[in-house]
Amino acid sequence: MVRSSSRWSGSDAALRAVQVAFDVETQVIDAVRLAAFKSQLSTSDQIRKILGLPYSSKPVRPRLTVSLSDADYALLAERLGVDAADRRRIKEMLHEQLITFALKQSKHENS
Repeated sequence: MVRSSSRWSGSDAALRAVQVAFDVETQVIDAVRLAAFKSQLSTSDQIRKILGLPYSSKPVRPRLTVSLSDADYALLAERLGVDAADRRRIKEMLHEQLITFALKQSKHENS
């Protein structure tokens, strides 16, 4: 039997951790995600909080992510009228579009 060094002993518990997936209805997923967002927690930390388990109280930086392929950049560049190689400018313009979307949603909800 090989003994792990004290250097790695702290990671033993992490190595034994198993990710658990819950098949639940959309209503439950939405409620957990909304609570996580309002608490500035990751969805995983929100679930740990609900289950009474320890979790990181360090708030996560709220952000949105999307994967874009080279073809996506080419399509966006054409639509936005910019060079496809100028990914920074494309990102800035997409950022503006998301803000515009949010403002329209906010106005729609307040109507």
